[in-house]
Amino acid sequence: METSLYLPVKGFLEKAGYVVKGEVGGCDLVGLSDDDPPVVVICELKLSFNLELILQAVDRAAVSDEVWIAARVSARGRGRESDKRYRDLCRRLGIGMLGVSDADDVSIIVGSVSPMPRTNPKRRSRLMREHQKRRGDPARGGSTRAPVMTAYRQQALGCAAALACGPLPVRAVRVGVPEAGKILLSNVYGWFERLDRGIYGLTDAGREALQRWPQPDAPAP
Repeated sequence: METSLYLPVKGFLEKAGYVVKGEVGGCDLVGLSDDDPPVVVICELKLSFNLELILQAVDRAAVSDEVWIAARVSARGRGRESDKRYRDLCRRLGIGMLGVSDADDVSIIVGSVSPMPRTNPKRRSRLMREHQKRRGDPARGGSTRAPVMTAYRQQALGCAAALACGPLPVRAVRVGVPEAGKILLSNVYGWFERLDRGIYGLTDAGREALQRWPQPDAPAP
């Protein structure tokens, strides 16, 4: 699984000084530096180096300062990482290559120089905002089957936890989740029900969500 690469690569980028989170804005890993403005680093994961991985990196280059691709290196030395043409293509595009061994050691195959200009500042801002609003690092990069724990989902779960003991007015839920009014009103996941003006309760779907993603403020089911 590509998720097996996540922790080794995350650790590698953290040692380089980045705060790294997984599955942000469709990217496997996003790292932000402490600079102002932050340096944005994106890394995409695959079990082996291929053309699709380069295409993903080219897309990510529009919103990042550095873009990397990472994959398992072939034990027999027959993977794309041994192909000079593949490495040269990455160099020309400014894409860095990281090789991950079976022992989870990470090595730099090609450095990232990022000669391509950023062309999508709005998308870059959305990516940074999502990274900064998430609590912790709840999603392992490379996941494809599980719902991504976005900042919005985290806040919605916070609302659900507040309502777990019974209906509450919006102002009470807003104490723990400042954007509760918008979240309860939009009810994207179907977790909430409006019982009266400004009063909301939890649906069965909301209770199931708390069982799937337990929250510290929610009582045990």
